[in-house]
This record gives sequence, structure tokens and C-alpha cells, in this order.
Amino acid sequence: MTPAFEPRDPDFEAKVRASFAKQTVMELLGARLTRVEPGLCEIELAYRHDLTQQHDYLHAGITTTIGDSAGGYAAFTLMPPGSSIVSVEFKVNLLAPADGELFIAQGRVLKPGRRLVISEFDVHARRGTRNICCLHGVQTTMCLADTPDGPPG
Repeated sequence: MTPAFEPRDPDFEAKVRASFAKQTVMELLGARLTRVEPGLCEIELAYRHDLTQQHDYLHAGITTTIGDSAGGYAAFTLMPPGSSIVSVEFKVNLLAPADGELFIAQGRVLKPGRRLVISEFDVHARRGTRNICCLHGVQTTMCLADTPDGPPG
């Protein structure tokens, strides 16, 4: 269960959705932002053969990408207006082959801070009624205060 967090930005959901829409890599992958709550975010990605490795499992780089974004956006929900975010560190454990029809990445804030936020994320592979956690990660993100959420310049 995710602890109840109080967002510093009343428009946190719109801010997160706008930022997600700017991530062209998510568009390239076909990932969708499906849930945004204070301290929590979910991203879904349908299986695509062109995103697999040699055993036809979703590539670990792809599962890591959606996990990193889910954890980062969970953290971003708690950051103040006018800020942006960047991941500064994460560690992942690959728990099972990413064998599924749908992949759900969920990020949850563990410890919010003014500058650094610690989150964790899981990616589950769903096939029919089977739902297996294939990746678990822990990450640190940094709040870039008074920094527009977009490319520099």
C-alpha cells in the first residue's frame, strides 16, 4: 500500500501527463500513462515483437525504461510547480523473463524529499490471468527547482 502523500502542486496530474507526452521514447515504444496519483504512477506497454530479445521476451532495456519512467513520474507528482525532474540513479533486479501480452510498470514513492526522492518500481508481465513480476527497481530522482520541464534553451 502506498502511503498518503500531499502533492505540492495542485495540478500535479496535468503536469505529469504533459511531461509524459513530451517523452518521444514513450511514443516510440507505444507506452501509455494509465494512472497518476500522489506518489504513484503506472505505465502500460503492449507486447511488440520488435521490442524483444533473442528469446522473444520483451528486452530488459525496454522493461527498465518503462519502470524508470513510472518511478520518476511517481516522484514528479510530489514536486512543486515550475520544477522538472531527472533520474540520478537506479538499480534493477530482473526477476523473471518478460513474457507477456501486456506489461504494467508501477512506480511508488518511498521517501519524498525537497531535492531528492527515493522511489521503487515494479514491472509485471500479464498473459491471460497470469501476472508475474519480472523486474523490481529502486531509484533516486532529483527535483530541478525553477527549471522548465523540456529541452534546454
